Amino acid sequence: MAEFKNNPKNCDPLLLDNQLCFPLYVCAREVINAYTPFLDKIGLTYTQYITMMVMWEEKQVLTRRLRSRLRLDSGTLTPVIKRLEEKGFITKERSSQDARDLIVSITEKGEKLREEAIHIPEQMAVCVSGLTRGRELREILLEVMDLFE
Repeated sequence: MAEFKNNPKNCDPLLLDNQLCFPLYVCAREVINAYTPFLDKIGLTYTQYITMMVMWEEKQVLTRRLRSRLRLDSGTLTPVIKRLEEKGFITKERSSQDARDLIVSITEKGEKLREEAIHIPEQMAVCVSGLTRGRELREILLEVMDLFE
């Protein structure tokens, strides 16, 4: 501990080891990489998967709500929606009330995909089973997310 206090490097704000953002970035990448083999089996990317999670929950949603729920910008979400539509998992149409609004709806094929995806959270739990404080970490991460709302 004395080494930490007396080492001026520990106070350097630009040291990679002193950053909060770096371990978050690495962990996010690693968790997404851990999802990849499971998602490959059902033909989805991680971003498509989280989009489908919202669709399974809401069935029909405005794109602006989808962007808000997923915290994605339209430049990221638009190609995801397009690809999911090409795969037949969702449809999109203009709102009759406001032409600026796009309504995204889940299809029967998209609903059936849920049956294939239902075991992914359980499979991921096995991947991170060594994480003893997983619930606590999730709560902390949600708290951090709330800071940026």
